Amino acid sequence: MVTAVLSLRENYWEEYELEEEDISFLYDYLLEKETPLTSEELIPILIGERISREKVRLEEKRLDGNDIYYPKDQYEVGNKLVFPAYEWLKGEVINLRSGENPEVGQFNVIQVEFESGEEREFASGINDHTLNVPPEADQADSLNPEVVIGEYSDLLEEQIEIGLASIENFVQIAGRWFLRALLVDVNTGHLNLAEAVLDMNQGGPLSTVDLVKDLDLPADDNSNLIEFSLDLALQEDPRFDEVGPAGIVAWYLKTLEPESVQKTPLFLNYMPIEYDPDSLTQEMISLEKSLDDELTLWKDHRQDVEENVEVRLIFPHWRAGTLPLSERVMPLFPTAYEAPRIRFTLIDGNTGERFPGWVVRKERYVSGLKEWYEKNGLIPGGIVFIKPGKEPGEVIVETKSSRSTKDWMRTILVGSDGELVFATLKQIVSSDYNQRMAIVIPDIEPVDQVWEKNQDEPPPFEQIVVDTVRELTKLNPQGHVHVTELYAAVNTVRRCPPGPLMSLLETRPWFVHVGDLHFRFDDSEGK
Repeated sequence: MVTAVLSLRENYWEEYELEEEDISFLYDYLLEKETPLTSEELIPILIGERISREKVRLEEKRLDGNDIYYPKDQYEVGNKLVFPAYEWLKGEVINLRSGENPEVGQFNVIQVEFESGEEREFASGINDHTLNVPPEADQADSLNPEVVIGEYSDLLEEQIEIGLASIENFVQIAGRWFLRALLVDVNTGHLNLAEAVLDMNQGGPLSTVDLVKDLDLPADDNSNLIEFSLDLALQEDPRFDEVGPAGIVAWYLKTLEPESVQKTPLFLNYMPIEYDPDSLTQEMISLEKSLDDELTLWKDHRQDVEENVEVRLIFPHWRAGTLPLSERVMPLFPTAYEAPRIRFTLIDGNTGERFPGWVVRKERYVSGLKEWYEKNGLIPGGIVFIKPGKEPGEVIVETKSSRSTKDWMRTILVGSDGELVFATLKQIVSSDYNQRMAIVIPDIEPVDQVWEKNQDEPPPFEQIVVDTVRELTKLNPQGHVHVTELYAAVNTVRRCPPGPLMSLLETRPWFVHVGDLHFRFDDSEGK
């Protein structure tokens, strides 16, 4: 017996979008369950319903108004039938006669003419027959929920987000969807009280459950409804910030968030520099990835998450007390469905000390390490080791300390003209650092003044690079500088990712590559 094979058209799921029937189904489902759900949680529910609906449609299309032939049924001339055992051929009953078999007794015989013109006879009125069992259709992968979700989960989640965002009846908070019609009334008084509660708790973070305890909200309603209603009201009030990692809702007073979280620190402000990425050599691209600059976006996102990442601090992050959320570092820190800022816990891997940290997602940095840098004697070029904590929302940071010794270090001084100059001087250093990126700054105020001045009157980028190359090559007997050294030094006066700097070195004739990513400046006549 030939079984049916049901299949959707090619590219059906690649072109998936929410339909009116999907939206109506989700509305009724959430109305019945009274439980907010994320887009990810809605996927199996919605796809199961869509596949069931498509199966019915495919069956109806295949039958095309015909009845499935079963030997147990009685038929009349003119009946139109479809025969699963014959690859679902369609035919019409054109004649009817009696039949008899000693084993089954009396029955009828129908004569059927198929669409091709062929005629055949079939038994009718026999109760005991294998063909009386309805045929089970084989399913193509396009109708297998597990296969579809496994292959298209990202696309399905995206389409749910897009489809529901435009429907006024649906609301979303912290990644969860719910129906506006079911929300409990949360008024201004409730919100003012929530502000007072957070203020008494140093701004937060507090979970919605903790806030509900101190608010006069109806106690006889579904707790999920109350919490979601409060979440939505807080989200729509500019006084509050949802700062929980994915799956956790936590609230904070915006006015009490650290300044480096509310506003991007001066040293991390980047004025985009146009350059041609294709001008970079493969050697430069490899170095670019290893420098962990948050402004460098990789075309090929990493698949493997490293459990322990070593980050070398450039001056802007050292000065701002931040870490870069590079493509390699980002997976180690909490993320969120919507929240632009995430409050989490940093743990000193050496002492066990716990202190608050903030992920600023859009600007791609982690704030909250300024005091920790100072306590551990880190300098620009210092090395920080990052690894996940034992619990979600915890990240461990470590640095290798050593006995304070005097080493010859690249040092920034203030020249007689007020400009910054580089010198090699003996400095006391007590923490681990990268030789090429390490820079000691005995007096930070003049450097800060340079940054403030450059914000109002930014000098040409190429001039900064030329001046920095000249300064650094004076410190090297060979008269050249490595790209890594130059990258660290340029970032003491202007925020710049490696890409534009490397492109400039590669495309200007006065920067001469002498091998292994070392460059010298050729200011001879004609160049």
